[in-house]
Amino acid sequence: MPAQNILALYERHAVAFDRERSRALFERAWLDRFLAQVPAGGIILDLGCGMGEPIARYFIERGFRVWGVDGAPSQIANCRARFPEQTWTVADMRTVDLGRRFDGVLAWDSFFHLTMDDQRAMFARFARHAASGAPLMFTSGPSEGEAIGTYHGEQLYHASLDAQEYQSLLAAHAFSVVAHVVEDPACGGRTVWLASHRIQSPSSTQAP
Repeated sequence: MPAQNILALYERHAVAFDRERSRALFERAWLDRFLAQVPAGGIILDLGCGMGEPIARYFIERGFRVWGVDGAPSQIANCRARFPEQTWTVADMRTVDLGRRFDGVLAWDSFFHLTMDDQRAMFARFARHAASGAPLMFTSGPSEGEAIGTYHGEQLYHASLDAQEYQSLLAAHAFSVVAHVVEDPACGGRTVWLASHRIQSPSSTQAP
């Protein structure tokens, strides 16, 4: 099933992906909006970081720290070779538990490879890793459904929930939507979600 083949596909084609992935930073405007919510020198969790370029590099060059997670060992090997001062973990984003919170959480062009049920389950994982005030940014499809593309002759799975369900899942896990653009023409047609996490302190939930 194509949905279960994503990590193996990116591992098999790691060299091609590294060669072909655009470094033009068409994402820059969204990355800047995301970084505006991260404290100076903060640490960003990059879920599905690939080989670390161009996005992790952009963060690092602006003085932020990166902890990257990817399920393809060859992608993480490239990250470690290029940015040895950062932290890189081979893991599946669906099961990763790093035991700490981050100043920002990103799942750019990675989250949308998960099945609908796996996407629903990810919001608790996002919340578990996000500090209070941390931005969360991810890309999704423009509407509910599944789509099968191709990459080097292999089937490449994508899925999306509808916008209302994403909004409900974000709200249920203490994220408020900051911005949402469907098929942004200034960002290669990406559908982007940017949200902010708010953790209530124990005292704020107690009755007076």
